[in-house]
Amino acid sequence: MLYPVLIACTIASFLIGGITFGYLIGKFGAGEDIRTEGSGNVGATNALRVLGPVAGALTLLGDILKGVLCVCASRAILSYVLGPDANLMNPGGPYDYFMALICAAALLGHMYSPYLGFHGGKGIAVGFGVMVAWLWPVGLSLWIPFLIGVIVTRYVSVGSIAAAISFPIWAYVYYPALSPVSLGILTVLAALVVWAHRKNIVKLAHGEESKLSFSSKKK
Repeated sequence: MLYPVLIACTIASFLIGGITFGYLIGKFGAGEDIRTEGSGNVGATNALRVLGPVAGALTLLGDILKGVLCVCASRAILSYVLGPDANLMNPGGPYDYFMALICAAALLGHMYSPYLGFHGGKGIAVGFGVMVAWLWPVGLSLWIPFLIGVIVTRYVSVGSIAAAISFPIWAYVYYPALSPVSLGILTVLAALVVWAHRKNIVKLAHGEESKLSFSSKKK
């Protein structure tokens, strides 16, 4: 019973993670497909650039909350199934990798949305959402490298890459008892987020990356 429920929660988290708010807000709120504008990404940064600060903020909030929803709902369901043994899902417990899998499913759903031909965003906002819901000190600490990177360079991609790299490091610092499986999953996710920024890395190297601006490029 336990593992079928885990599989169901994982699939549901992938499908929920695949809901791309940037695309929905652009399509139904402004009548535009933001995949054809700016960087072509469906995340909050491109929504900000193309549609303006309100759309960017709503996209960011939506992406964070779907990550929170996936973790909280899955943990509630799995805790009900485990009953008195629910604490086994805590960091360092034999089932802590359950939550790592849920986090991975939500993040991968966002990055490879099944509703957009398995294309999606780069995972930073959703990564923050799942971490705040599962390992909140890790989630909050991700803001440190992100803000330092953005404030110093004014490149969101620099802050995002720094936050991604720090992802498994923070997890180990705060939760050294976290199982090797969970830590391995988080490390792979961090690598995937960095890989998702490969075009940004090339642009940064050539001085072509766009700096942060709170005004829409649309006239």
